[in-house]
Amino acid sequence: MSVRVCVLGSGSRGNCTLLATERTRLLVDAGFSKKETYKRLADVGERAEGFDAIVISHEHVDHINGLRSLALDLKVPIYISARTREVIRWDPRLNSFEEFSAGSKFAIGDIEVAPFSVPHDAADPVAFTFEAQGFKIGIVTDLGYIPALVKQHVEGCDCLVFESNHDLEMLKVGPYPWYVKQRVMGRHGHLSNHATAEFLGGEFDGAAQVLVLAHLSENNNHPEIARMSAEEALTQRNGRGRPQLHLASQTQPTNVFWF
Repeated sequence: MSVRVCVLGSGSRGNCTLLATERTRLLVDAGFSKKETYKRLADVGERAEGFDAIVISHEHVDHINGLRSLALDLKVPIYISARTREVIRWDPRLNSFEEFSAGSKFAIGDIEVAPFSVPHDAADPVAFTFEAQGFKIGIVTDLGYIPALVKQHVEGCDCLVFESNHDLEMLKVGPYPWYVKQRVMGRHGHLSNHATAEFLGGEFDGAAQVLVLAHLSENNNHPEIARMSAEEALTQRNGRGRPQLHLASQTQPTNVFWF
């Protein structure tokens, strides 16, 4: 038995991750069109049919842009919090929902899902850990800082997809209006490279075999800046666990990570 993970894409123009075992296949968020999602699945050797659910973290368009078309075509239930469901305008043909609450675990097939609250400017934003076949996977993006609850939930992850959204200096001199810059830098915005590096060099337990930096800004970050920031922090751990470091992209999927 095995677990496989692939970040099909991550960033402000779309987010979607494949999580699968031999028995259960999930899409976590649905930020790309049906056509683009299926193309990226094909690119990594995954079929477009045979999914069991789509799991939604929050209502921002980069996480639900393709939800209607994907859910209608795949004919699968949408797992979503009640408050997030309330703020989305739904196609009446979509009628298969499973509501969850942050802090309460649930199962989809042989995958146990643990949603937990994150500080972000959405109705009821959550991140997730998933446990299957004795492995634990965390998908944690869209948060303005890293509270103790988040640190607790990601302990023991074998694979951790974690936000490293922006370089502070690039954001400050970048093209965004000041109010947008304030939002991104705020406690309900997005994590900077520096904030992520502080966590990786400090309270991160180092259990992960694979660490994927995700939700990198195309305007206010650069992959090599994010990579160097994380690598420097991981080097400072002095043997306390050093995962393989990968970067998720907005334009193409990551490798498929097998556990």
